[in-house]
Amino acid sequence: MAGADPQGRSGQSTPRATHLIKVAAEVALGKREALEIYGTDWPTADGTGVRDFIHVDDLAAAHRLAIEALCNGTGNRIYNCGYGHGFSVSAVVSTLGEITGKPLPTRAAPRRPGDLAEVVADSAALRENLGWRPRHDDLREILRHSLAWEARS
Repeated sequence: MAGADPQGRSGQSTPRATHLIKVAAEVALGKREALEIYGTDWPTADGTGVRDFIHVDDLAAAHRLAIEALCNGTGNRIYNCGYGHGFSVSAVVSTLGEITGKPLPTRAAPRRPGDLAEVVADSAALRENLGWRPRHDDLREILRHSLAWEARS
């Protein structure tokens, strides 16, 4: 999950959060010194981990559809929520730098135990069975919403 309410009503407010986009927004605003990049030697296009960052509004919409389906008696199902493609840590860092107009301070750190090179959801069942259609599948939009929320916090 990433991003924040586009209207600024809510966003991630976990103290000492570890989620990449939350931490990156804090670094961009000077609330943290630098963003640690855990592994630069992953078997990905740029060597950094890849994640499928779903905007919180799209995740909420998926949950709403699932609840409606349950209420309509379609039965209990498990769905993956995501866009079906990911963005690398380096892509998040460079895109946030483009948005703010200044490079994001980073530090290379060792890989963390249990991390994977790439984590991307297959949301085909969610799309086919519940008609879910994402509205915020855009890294720049996700980052802008996160940054705006963090600036208010």
